[in-house]
Amino acid sequence: MLEIHLQEVAKRFQYEWIFKNLTLHIPSGSSIALTGGNGSGKSTLLKCISGNIQVTSGKISYSIANKPIPETEWYSNLAISAPYLELPEEFTLTELIEFHFQFKKPLDNITSKELIEILYLEPHTQKQVSQFSSGMKQRLKLGLAMFSDVPLILLDEPTSNLDKKGIAWYSELIKNYQKDRSLIICSNEPREYEFCEKKIAMEDYK
Repeated sequence: MLEIHLQEVAKRFQYEWIFKNLTLHIPSGSSIALTGGNGSGKSTLLKCISGNIQVTSGKISYSIANKPIPETEWYSNLAISAPYLELPEEFTLTELIEFHFQFKKPLDNITSKELIEILYLEPHTQKQVSQFSSGMKQRLKLGLAMFSDVPLILLDEPTSNLDKKGIAWYSELIKNYQKDRSLIICSNEPREYEFCEKKIAMEDYK
């Protein structure tokens, strides 16, 4: 199973250190919250863990059964939902789900129809994503991430744009479908990560 090690990692933009001296072991099946206010470095750390951006110093490594995974292959082991990730809005809902699962294996071989039902988007199968509300787009992002059959799920501000009903839906989604996978959540809202086993306060690594 997938393990991730962060060894004395630090990130700097120009002359400002976003975080530094952060060492963390993420074993298989763990749930970790990255907490802190706006600008604390939560999203930056998540992007470093995903391989989207490089750390300034230190090292991040992935391994399965003690066998190292090259950084060029990290992406195949993770799925991410974040405000800064855009959906291809020219697709219809059905087209987008089918497109996504050309690149990721669906969890438990779930079908597009079954996923759409879980997302409460049945009336919108042929509607372009550009016509979706912000809450519908957020449920879609979360669904695509959670139902990708990968060992690592990364969620940044998972309940942004969700109403009270949507927040309850998110909690059930995590409860029912995290399974034995690792979960990392960036948040300053306790309701989004109260179930996490470990919490990392980004202010401690300035």
